Amino acid sequence: MKSLLTIILPGFLVAATGVGAGDLATASFTGSQLGLAVLWAVVVGGVFKFTLTEGLARWQLATGKTFLEGVAHHFSPIVGWLFLPYLFLWSFFVGSALISACGVTLHAIFPVFGDASQAKIVFGFLSSLAGLGLVLAGGFKLFEKTMSICVGVMFITVVVTAILLQPNLLEVLSGLVIPTIPDRDGSGISWTLALMGGVGGTLTILCYGYWIQEKGRTDASWINICRIDLAAGYGMTILFGIAMVIVGSAIQVDGKGAGLLVALSQSLEQTLGPVGRWIFLIGAFSAIFSSLLGVWQAVPYLFADIWGLLMNKQSRKTDLTQTLPYRIFLIALALVPLLGLFMSFKEVQKLYSIIGACFMPMLALALLILNGRQAWVGQHTNKPLTLTALLGTLLFFATLAVLSWTG
Repeated sequence: MKSLLTIILPGFLVAATGVGAGDLATASFTGSQLGLAVLWAVVVGGVFKFTLTEGLARWQLATGKTFLEGVAHHFSPIVGWLFLPYLFLWSFFVGSALISACGVTLHAIFPVFGDASQAKIVFGFLSSLAGLGLVLAGGFKLFEKTMSICVGVMFITVVVTAILLQPNLLEVLSGLVIPTIPDRDGSGISWTLALMGGVGGTLTILCYGYWIQEKGRTDASWINICRIDLAAGYGMTILFGIAMVIVGSAIQVDGKGAGLLVALSQSLEQTLGPVGRWIFLIGAFSAIFSSLLGVWQAVPYLFADIWGLLMNKQSRKTDLTQTLPYRIFLIALALVPLLGLFMSFKEVQKLYSIIGACFMPMLALALLILNGRQAWVGQHTNKPLTLTALLGTLLFFATLAVLSWTG
């Protein structure tokens, strides 16, 4: 069992980091609007993200270079300079959304403040500092253990909540195997696309490469292990998304973002009693805080990696967590997005969704090129099935990015 957990843990890390407040809210609200008929979209979205992450891992293990190294070396250093401002924007809005969501959810669990806005600021600030402290004090091992606990809690509590609601099994099976999109006020397609795009994160997919480095996976012999690992991680993400759609389909609520999760928990109290409300809130907070902790720990890897490549000072053998760029970005990531606590959560979430959606088609296109050259990856080029999946992923996320900008 210990060996199995060691194998699948990096996949669980990338899956847990990719599940934030916006994804929880999108899944539950889509379930509320469209019912169980769109459960298939969760599966398809998970397959898309699996395809992208497997491509990242295959590139890194076949070449010994991270994705960012591959882009910098084979495309142009200009791409790295363009990536930096994108990373700053993404980090600010994602960090703000996660901090705000932690604050709102903790206020629902511990209503010790009369003013909800004040509670969001105080609890959000404490959550951000807690994430910073865990990363600085314990390193990767403490991060692994903390994330394992959060993942277990969020998965069990949300799935138990869905089971307690006793969904119709025939409707669940039908929603999984028969692709349909109910037309509710003309928004069926947009909500289904949002549901598919919200499964498994955006830029955080890149963090998987650094986590497998931490686990000592450094060559092509680990590719099949990574596939098992990612299948387990995204399988859990798919089950989690299905559970959230079921929860949303059972209760009609209005709202957006973290506020929707709180309203949802209050509606669950009417159906399942106070215990059901508490179970759901604890699971929701575990999901949001695990995402915050994953972003705090892993996104600084991206900055340290690209900064070292651009400055031509960094050896790939260096432990990035011990570098000054990693620590500076980590501290900035935990503190600068606190400004978002004074902004509308709805607007922060919208900007985060737009910025994240625009990254995915670029990632799919880069993997089509990088993993398409035998001279670069040897025998580990994209096979016909993978090529088809990547082209489908590119088309889907390009469409989602256009809808995000125009919506």
